This record gives sequence, C-alpha cells and structure tokens, in this order.
Amino acid sequence: MKRIPITGLEVFLAIARHGSLRSAAQALGIGAPAVSQQLKAFERQIGVDLFTRTTRSVVLTEAGSALLGRASPAFSDIRDAIEEARGIGRTKVGTLRLTLPWSAYKIVFEPVLGAFRETYPDIQLEFSFDEALVDVVREGFHAGIRLGNRLTPGMVATRLTSPLIEAYSAAPSYLARHGCPMHPRDLHGHHCIRYRFISARKIADWVFREDGGALTVDPGASLVFDGFQAVVQAARDGHGIGWSLRAVVEQDLRAGTLQSVLDPFVNEQPPFFMYYPEQNRRLELLRVLLDFLSERRGQGARA
Repeated sequence: MKRIPITGLEVFLAIARHGSLRSAAQALGIGAPAVSQQLKAFERQIGVDLFTRTTRSVVLTEAGSALLGRASPAFSDIRDAIEEARGIGRTKVGTLRLTLPWSAYKIVFEPVLGAFRETYPDIQLEFSFDEALVDVVREGFHAGIRLGNRLTPGMVATRLTSPLIEAYSAAPSYLARHGCPMHPRDLHGHHCIRYRFISARKIADWVFREDGGALTVDPGASLVFDGFQAVVQAARDGHGIGWSLRAVVEQDLRAGTLQSVLDPFVNEQPPFFMYYPEQNRRLELLRVLLDFLSERRGQGARA
C-alpha cells in the first residue's frame, strides 16, 4: 500500500482555502517557491493536475474539486484528533490507572489521598491491587508500583519511599496465650500466618538477620493467604504471627491491636518505586501525581 503524501495534501488544501500560492505560503509559514514545488510533487505523486494556474489566479480542476470535497473534512478530523491527543497529554483532567500491592496503597496513598483529591478533584485515580508483577503496557495501566527488587526491566522508575523495615506481629491476645518468640527458631512452636506468591504458587520465605548473615526459617503455616491485607487482618484477629512491612501496621502497633516480635532480627526491604513506559513521561496526569507524592514525601522527611 502506498503511503499517503500528507505534506502535499496539506499544501493543496491550504492553496484551495486561501486562493493563491502566496497566501497559502503565508498561512503555512513557508516560502512561496516551496509551496509551488510541493504542489507539483504532490500532483506527480497522484498523477493528476489539481489546479489550472495562470499568472493571475489558480482555479481548481475537476479532479481538484473532487479531492477537496472528500479530503477537507477528513483532514479537519485528523487535525482535531491530533489536538485531542495533545490535550490528553497536557490536561489535569482524566483517569490515571495504577496497579499496586495493597501495602503500597497503605503506605504511599492512604496518608495523602484526601489532600490529593482536594487539590486535583478532576483527576480520577483507579487502583488495581495485585501482588504479582504486572506488564503495565499490556494490561492497560499508566503505571505500576512495586518494591525496587521487583520492577519490570526497561521501564522508567521513580522512587516513592525510603527503604522499608519488616515487621512480624500478632495480637496481644495471641501472645498472652502462646507466649512471645525470643528467637526466629521459636516460630516453629507458633501459629504462623504465611503469604503465597500468586504466580509462583510458592510460600514466601521468612528471612531474618543474625550475626551479620541471613537466617531462613520455614515454620509451619496455620493459615496461608495470597494477599497481605488478609495476613494482617488474620494477625489482628488473634490467629497467629504474620509478616508485613512495619509502615503498614504502624497504626496497629501504636493502638495496641498488634504487637511486634523479633524486632532485633528483622530485615529491610527496598523502597517502593513507580514504574512506567518511557512514552508516559509526557503524560501530565502522571507528572502531577509524581510531583505531589514527591512534595509530600519531602514534607514528611522534614517533619
């Protein structure tokens, strides 16, 4: 299929609209000789004369009139479509679709969501909770949020948090009945609430630090969930000891609904990052969100 000579078509339409090569050149911001050359090239490409030219005027031929009647509305639609696309890239109105784990929502968005909605009431945030790594392009998301060691290769990544401390916690009522483990190996005598990776179908390891090294403990699982929200809730309900990020359960720890254990042995996880394809760098909605989160993170650090 032959390519459509868009530049020649634009020149043709400008001449037809303005009535002369000179006026068309002024409208297009190019010289009159260039307009003449591009028109001749366009006529050669389509194999027909579009104007009858004299020293005083240019008049549409029958072929030119036919092309003008069909192409002018279509070209206007194309121009409007381009402007609409540009507007989507620059606007602060619209929907931003994000994939993220529940823990990222809890840490990154929950504390600032009210302020963001008040500041940008015309931006709709659409959250999809998923612990597994998601191809944001294929699944139709504008961006995703994951820990720094679980990012899609080839994506632009922007850090959203500091490194995150782990926490093993249980309800005070559970610890009153079963006692508090003093060492990770003591977990073998406890009810443990474990997380299973959705894609790998593997139960996540419990890894601790001891004497500068790593200690992996695999206690029996009394309950297994494929979402950390359920792990935390089961711990609150007194069913056993569960793993989470400390920032997720900080309010529970302060309120006394959960109590952390084994704090001297816990590890640190990488920060949360927002990842997105290169072409979304120019998406105004995403830039607005990242700037807002960065500002709030800076205010939190100063506080």
